[in-house]
Amino acid sequence: SNNEDFFVYDCIAAGKKSQEDKGKDRQTDKGSDDILAFAFSSSGDYFALTDDSKRLILFRTKPSWVCLSIRSIVRRCTSLIITAAEDKILVADKSGDVYSYSITEPQNAGKLELGHLSLLLDVALSPDDQYILTADRDEKIRVSLTRVPHNIVSFCLGHREFVSRIFVIPNCPDLLLSASGDCTLRLWEYKSGKEVHCCHLSSLNMQEDTKTEKKYAVSRIAYCCDRNYIAVLCDCIPTVYIFQLEAATQQLICKQLISLKHKGWDIAFEETGRLWILQENQEELLLLYQPVDGQWQPVTDDKGLMKMSRYLHDNWAMFEGSVGTESCYSNLYKASFDNMAIYLQKKEERLQQQKKKRKTLQHESNGKTKQMKQENHPDVIK
Repeated sequence: SNNEDFFVYDCIAAGKKSQEDKGKDRQTDKGSDDILAFAFSSSGDYFALTDDSKRLILFRTKPSWVCLSIRSIVRRCTSLIITAAEDKILVADKSGDVYSYSITEPQNAGKLELGHLSLLLDVALSPDDQYILTADRDEKIRVSLTRVPHNIVSFCLGHREFVSRIFVIPNCPDLLLSASGDCTLRLWEYKSGKEVHCCHLSSLNMQEDTKTEKKYAVSRIAYCCDRNYIAVLCDCIPTVYIFQLEAATQQLICKQLISLKHKGWDIAFEETGRLWILQENQEELLLLYQPVDGQWQPVTDDKGLMKMSRYLHDNWAMFEGSVGTESCYSNLYKASFDNMAIYLQKKEERLQQQKKKRKTLQHESNGKTKQMKQENHPDVIK
């Protein structure tokens, strides 16, 4: 932006003001005011966010930032997306439902579109808005028709843990990229549910300790239309993976691993291929990389980088609450009960306990029988 000023909006104060204006008695289920999900529209004209206090706040960004509405949502949100037509916001929540909220009528309440039986973690749309895709904790990706969401087109099944992120490739609108707690990236022809490629992230990171199987999930996916570059950030590994999608072969080719000194929070591509990285460190909060002959090199003397870094450093208080926090995915992993050695050990312990119990009962039974004989025949010489 050419504007020298940064836009700052106090969501907490806005929420309180809107509640006072409505004069309603709100329920006491108040959250922490943490922002849970946000998204820009494809043109950048709109921006929406939801917070832990179950508010959906909509902004128009051009010609200048203006708050259009503050609406209450039914449950806490896990992901949201704005349609390509920029007429609706789709909000996925923890109960497994997706609600739509109008942008053209920004005060209207939400409309229930579809529901899962499991916690939803991400929602995506095809570039033409015809398909809505939803990913849940139970390893499923569902593909539905946007106009009639109860009409399920297909399921993309193959992940072995929760599906953390899904993304329809703009340059290849029939391909879906998904990421999971099983440490894989997968490509799908989502209309048929066919998996066309699987990439194991753990096999790419040579710095990992191979003796311990560390579980981690993809937290961010960034995409650059120029040459189909895809950047991936995991929730607890200080590494950014950069891939190139070969459309002809439908393969993900790993181009580079960028090692970070600190935990990564977010990533974003510019149209030119420059990559911005937000990381957990006050002195080096923002990094910028630019492609040089197919390899991304750090940039240090960029005016925009220096200006943004100064601003973020001066407003570090906004980020302090996120420092050192546990992964939001750690509680989503399935409990593992398939270790045969532990199973056999527990089975043997149960058998020994049953054997010991039978011996005790038999001993007690023999003692009672002997006592009854003595009581019935007191003349018997002992």
